[in-house]
Amino acid sequence: MAENKVQFGIKNVYYAVVTEGADGTLTYGTPIHFPGATAITLDPRGEQSDFYADDRVYYTTSTNSGYEGTLTVANLIQSFRVDVLGDELSEDGILTETSNAKPKRIALLFEFDGDVKATRHALYNVTVSRPGMSGETKTDTTEPGTQELSFVAAPTAEGIVKRSTTVETAPAVYNAWYSSVLVPEVTPVP
Repeated sequence: MAENKVQFGIKNVYYAVVTEGADGTLTYGTPIHFPGATAITLDPRGEQSDFYADDRVYYTTSTNSGYEGTLTVANLIQSFRVDVLGDELSEDGILTETSNAKPKRIALLFEFDGDVKATRHALYNVTVSRPGMSGETKTDTTEPGTQELSFVAAPTAEGIVKRSTTVETAPAVYNAWYSSVLVPEVTPVP
């Protein structure tokens, strides 16, 4: 099968709440669909260091500290506010944001369409910041607003930042991408 020549769109965004064991091992809850994604950006985190010798760059090293990103959505769903951001939902249906909320880390799953096949991605150790709010008056045309979530996708203890499907991905793995977070055996990075 040929590789994609282009990628476009974002869809099938899911989140899975992370639980960290005493030994630092991460386990993941069942992925929950997060509808309404309009954009995602992932900017690399890390540094490049140059070592100079003989009056030139003699050696260059770089670090991969994951990504900083934003996820723009049509609306922030209630389950995300409760499950991840730590908002409290009362029995009478009132959602309360508190100053002592304990946000949870998540795995973030999503896909970009391609000219051949959609590429599915998983970020494994994501910390999300609470979003701001804004609103605009309606005019002669109505444009829906969006909400933007800022996040950091850090490496796991094993050094894993992100995984993505390829044209060689087994159909069983590809089709189950959103059923559970893929966690294959990995040798820790020294």
